[in-house]
Amino acid sequence: MTFDERKAQVRSYLGKTVRIEMDRPIGTEHPKHPGLLYPINYGYIPGVYGGDGEELDVYLLGVDQPVAEYTARIIGIVHRHNDVEDKLVAAPLGMDYTKEQMEAAIHFQESYYDSEVEPLA
Repeated sequence: MTFDERKAQVRSYLGKTVRIEMDRPIGTEHPKHPGLLYPINYGYIPGVYGGDGEELDVYLLGVDQPVAEYTARIIGIVHRHNDVEDKLVAAPLGMDYTKEQMEAAIHFQESYYDSEVEPLA
């Protein structure tokens, strides 16, 4: 996937409602980084592949308990400038977050990357 294709793909999801499957619910540990616990639900859109060749990742805000799957609206994109993939940010229908709130919620993982949040306009 080229850079332009990657950006077009993630932008196409802004504002859309998607079903997310969680592979790292709240409280689970990162499989490659012991001690890194997920303070929010983190998953992917089944059948949609990102720049790394794996299913497109999504941070889910606004759901305070672990869930296996969830239907939510995409409210932002996390552009990773030093990685081959971008991430999406979702929230339950009717919930919105500012760019700063999204950045604070995903900082636990994005602090390891040169990333920038693009909120839904």
